[in-house]
This record gives sequence, C-alpha cells and structure tokens, in this order.
Amino acid sequence: MSDEQEIEGEGEGFVFKDSRASQLSEDEAQDHDTQSEAKQAASPQGQAQQPFQIDFSTFIMSLTSSAFYHLGDIADPETGKTETNLPAVQQTIDMLIMLKEKTQGNLTEEEAKLLEQLVYELQMKFVAKSKK
Repeated sequence: MSDEQEIEGEGEGFVFKDSRASQLSEDEAQDHDTQSEAKQAASPQGQAQQPFQIDFSTFIMSLTSSAFYHLGDIADPETGKTETNLPAVQQTIDMLIMLKEKTQGNLTEEEAKLLEQLVYELQMKFVAKSKK
C-alpha cells in the first residue's frame, strides 16, 4: 500500500499523506519522530513546555507565600476571602528556621539574606497577629 493517495473530488484533486506510525516503515517512523522533536525544540512553544526549574530562593518564597496566606495577608484566589491560621504560620516559620540552620554555609549570600529577611518578616507579622 502506498503512503500517498490521490483523492479526487469536485474540481482539483489533492494528495493525502498518511503519516501515522502504523503506516510508516520502521526507518520512516524514526525519521518522522526525529523531525517532530527537532521542530518542537526549535519552536517557542517547545521552550515553554520545558519543566519549571526550581531553585532554593523559589522554594523558600513558595513556603513564605503560604505563610502569608495563613496570616490573612493574601486572599484565597477562588473565594476572595482571607483567613488566619496561626499554627500553620508557626509551622512554616519553624521550617524556614530549620532550613536556615541546615543550609548554613551552603547558600549564596543572596539566598542567605533572603531567608533571613523572610524569617524576620514572618516572625514580626506572626507576633502582631497573635496579639489581636
């Protein structure tokens, strides 16, 4: 069976090429896959599909944003409401302090400074919310 079939209708005909792997020989299928991967990698869409790279700063910012949510500083995106959960905030502060201790000497200056600032800010907000 041929990979190309001419289909004639009203007016001019056109050529239909079946590129399904089941219709291709093994070599043709490998070539087809290689070309598809190369096109996808070269396209802007191919770059957007690569997995998100997380680093230490992104990780601690994620933990901190969770704590701000539990402090009531950030509204729930679905409901628009804010709520306070101080035990969850305390747990996040404790985790950040543990990370600070366990990573001491292994962070860049910027990472260490960011971690220090975030712990301080969360502690101050926690104390302020606890007094209410």
